[in-house]
Amino acid sequence: MLKRGFILMLFLFGLVGQVLAQQISKEELIFLTPEWKGERFEDGRPKVSDAILERMKQVSIEEAWAVMKNAGYRYQIAEDWKLINPDSVLVGRALTATFMPGRPAVWKAIDDRGKAQGKRGQNTWPVDLLVKGDVYVANQFGADIDGPTIGDNVGNAIYANSGNGIVYDGALRDVEGLMEIGDFTSFYTSYDASHHNPPGDLNTMIIGINQPTLIRKVTVMPGDVVLGKLGVVVFIPPHLAEKVVTTSEIVRLRDMFGHQRIREGKYTAGQIDTRWADDIEKDFSKWLNDHIDELPVPKEQIQEILKSRTW
Repeated sequence: MLKRGFILMLFLFGLVGQVLAQQISKEELIFLTPEWKGERFEDGRPKVSDAILERMKQVSIEEAWAVMKNAGYRYQIAEDWKLINPDSVLVGRALTATFMPGRPAVWKAIDDRGKAQGKRGQNTWPVDLLVKGDVYVANQFGADIDGPTIGDNVGNAIYANSGNGIVYDGALRDVEGLMEIGDFTSFYTSYDASHHNPPGDLNTMIIGINQPTLIRKVTVMPGDVVLGKLGVVVFIPPHLAEKVVTTSEIVRLRDMFGHQRIREGKYTAGQIDTRWADDIEKDFSKWLNDHIDELPVPKEQIQEILKSRTW
């Protein structure tokens, strides 16, 4: 798996050619995300709205997976993480970073280019680009000893810029300090007390910023919506984000209605746990309208659901 990841990263490194401080070009990013028709950041990264992100917090992993699977995106789930704030939900737009094992001549060429642009410390280059609502998604190729590029200082910078946490396939250091940040909901691979310290201990170098990257078995694109909960992370293509939240809200409402009617004895579990008859669908529409101000879905979204129904 690791070998395949390196091959992919080498391909991507050759793909982007002339970039500034390892960033993908705007034109290339737009080319690689053709299904997104909405707003973009200045650099071309898809910008799913804050309203969709807020609604996404209530979506279950299974609901998101089902929508993506039906759209042909079967491999969007990354599992097996250590957690900071395990009871919290991580939602935001992916800003990606890709690191590879250090190679002196390549590291120096990258570092010299960054210094010419006034940049220092490769591990902070992507952090400087984060904005509110982003999630820092880093492929650190699982590096542990002398590999951590995030400790409590960089972690505080990530949180200050994004108001969010991380998905980090590598070792963190200063985990106790990171836990003190509070809302720094984070998914990471391991812990190590050492730290990234080039050029003396040249263990890692940054190859790409806001390029496609590999997290576990998932190809993650800049602007993907990150949904992390219960130790699992899903990466939702931007053009599917609204469909995911809308589908989740409908499922949630139908489940509430069905459970209530079963408890009341109006319908059997067999009637609810199958395709609903027309009279149940009509009852559901009336129930939505009667309880529109009491339900855990925005009133505007329920009104949209009712508009699409024929009873």
